[in-house]
Amino acid sequence: MKRSDQYHKWVEWSEQDHVYIGKCPDLITGIHGDDPIQLYSDLCSVVEEVLEELENYGRPIPSPKTRPMMKIA
Repeated sequence: MKRSDQYHKWVEWSEQDHVYIGKCPDLITGIHGDDPIQLYSDLCSVVEEVLEELENYGRPIPSPKTRPMMKIA
């Protein structure tokens, strides 16, 4: 498992902006695009790059804290 797999990432439609927004709140505010599948792939790459940059600069790497919401039936 890659280190970036520990971080919760998701893509959702923004009715306000009329684009898909990819989020990983533990590391970045988000990225946007028109194709949700491509956007998720891009989001995974950006998260990897952020982790590499933090490591390269000797900065602390935040712990993954955000988890998916559980629906209660």
